[in-house]
Amino acid sequence: QVQLMESGGGLVQAGGSLRLSCAASGSIFSINTMDWYRQAPGKQREWVATITSGGTTTYAESVKGRFTIARDNAKNTLYLQMNSLKPADTAVYYCHAAGLGRSYFHSWGQGTQVTVSA
Repeated sequence: QVQLMESGGGLVQAGGSLRLSCAASGSIFSINTMDWYRQAPGKQREWVATITSGGTTTYAESVKGRFTIARDNAKNTLYLQMNSLKPADTAVYYCHAAGLGRSYFHSWGQGTQVTVSA
């Protein structure tokens, strides 16, 4: 079983920055893709960004140019650097990972709240 734990959320003013982290633990042989999603109140969960094991990144249009996804494979840790934050970025942010442990897995973290005030 692979567990993901996010950290780094909080309250920030519009235009500010936050850095989220997500640490994976458990029986991990390899992690393929790692992703960030977010869910705002009353809305469906939406994809934010993905990074492959080789470092290829893709972003939702709404965050492109402002957010940067990165990973440290040695530490099995995922990051999301969020700059120029907007009130519309307010949401619970979740990390997701897929890979191989004792068997194929895809796991979700418990989420971390990001609140951006106007």
